Amino acid sequence: MRQRLHPSCICDKLNLHSKMKCTKFSLPPVAERMQTMPAFKGISTEQLAAFDKSYAESPLCRAMTNALYKTSVKDVSFHPAALAQSQFAFSIDLPTLPVTDQKSSGRCWIFSALNVLREVVAKKCNLQQFELSQNYIAFWDKFEKSNYMLESVIALADRPIDDRVLCQVLTTGVQDGGQWDMFVNLVEKYGVVPKAAMEETYQSSNTRDMNALLNAKLRQCAARLRSTVQAGGDAEAQKQEMLAEIYRFLCMCFGQPPRTFDFTYVDRDKQYHRVRDLTPHAFYSQYIGLKLREDYVSIINSPTADKPFGKSYTVDFIGNVAEGAPIRYYNLPMDTMRALIVRQLSDGELVWFGSDVGKRGEREKGLWSTECYDYAGTFGMDFTMTKGERLDYRESAMNHAMVITGVDLDENGQPMKWKIENSWSDEHGEKGYYQMSADWFDQFVYQAVIHKKYLTQAQLAEAASEPIHLQPWDPMGTLAD
Repeated sequence: MRQRLHPSCICDKLNLHSKMKCTKFSLPPVAERMQTMPAFKGISTEQLAAFDKSYAESPLCRAMTNALYKTSVKDVSFHPAALAQSQFAFSIDLPTLPVTDQKSSGRCWIFSALNVLREVVAKKCNLQQFELSQNYIAFWDKFEKSNYMLESVIALADRPIDDRVLCQVLTTGVQDGGQWDMFVNLVEKYGVVPKAAMEETYQSSNTRDMNALLNAKLRQCAARLRSTVQAGGDAEAQKQEMLAEIYRFLCMCFGQPPRTFDFTYVDRDKQYHRVRDLTPHAFYSQYIGLKLREDYVSIINSPTADKPFGKSYTVDFIGNVAEGAPIRYYNLPMDTMRALIVRQLSDGELVWFGSDVGKRGEREKGLWSTECYDYAGTFGMDFTMTKGERLDYRESAMNHAMVITGVDLDENGQPMKWKIENSWSDEHGEKGYYQMSADWFDQFVYQAVIHKKYLTQAQLAEAASEPIHLQPWDPMGTLAD
């Protein structure tokens, strides 16, 4: 039986977040919402003359105008001194398999999570090369997200069409990005398979056009579902017909997911192995077996006033598997997060993490460093902001997930740089492996997944506490691409 919404409640929706606190929400009549725009101050002729004079009298401005005419901002601003600290050597360096390639898709969170799991399989089976099927997980993610979106539309059917939550759901649609808890939901429901059991297709590796069509269909479905709910019709039956059509669409784009498969491989000793008729769950249990839900916690560093440290958080209307667990974060200071990551690496275990890779990165060198570019010197302008300010003012947010495989510690045990397994092929950096400076890491890393054994009992209790609910547009709701 579907739970119906309270007329003024936007949060008590189905079982997507069964423990959500109800948020009362109502809009005044349209006429009352119409407001006169404030009077803005324009730019005067005198001000423009002063600006022109300031530019003309600046030797820096004249020189940079010439330099930027035929050269990119990054090339002009590149700071070669950053390379002096970028030798590819680390005091803790965990051996890992060759990098993977997500190609023209936003599935980094899937690739990085499967890169962690595949190391367990490779160790058990003595493999030199191995990948788990990213396409298999992406298929089920797209299908579950489609259902999640349609469920959200039904739950919000009594809201006006310009309701901010509904607009967020419709605007976001079904994209490639995701989060750790969403990955765990998929593994628990569908298991995993080797890449050979469900190879990549053109559409899985190049998702833009397919995503556009899928979202066009889902928004059509949303319009019809809202009309059905508002007319008192059977939205559930209608949704099932829509899901059947979407399933067929995804099978055409990704291929049909296998129910059983044979696992064949040749190990490092040139020994051939074949295990017949495995299910995806049986494969996970036999070759991986990690208790992802029970043993790991997703920690974040969000130093903003609205998110006190030591508290647990969730993000409303962000998810994939409707009956699965919601996204959960445990907010910690950066020095605590940093220490936990080092401890896990020191014990030989990789770390899945999320960051903003759009800032201060040199892709060809495979380097992220706050010293990479001297924008202040190039333009004579101050660009500094605190990490909290960047989050609050939408200058930065998580947009990419990768794996930490090493760290270089100083004589006091503090990180100087980090080794990163990316999923952008082996064409950049050190055969696809990158590095991050200590300061860049502190400023632009927001999330990491840590084994619970490294947390204190007090921290575990805080992490397991009733989460504070964040709005869908909160920076921590950003889905890694």
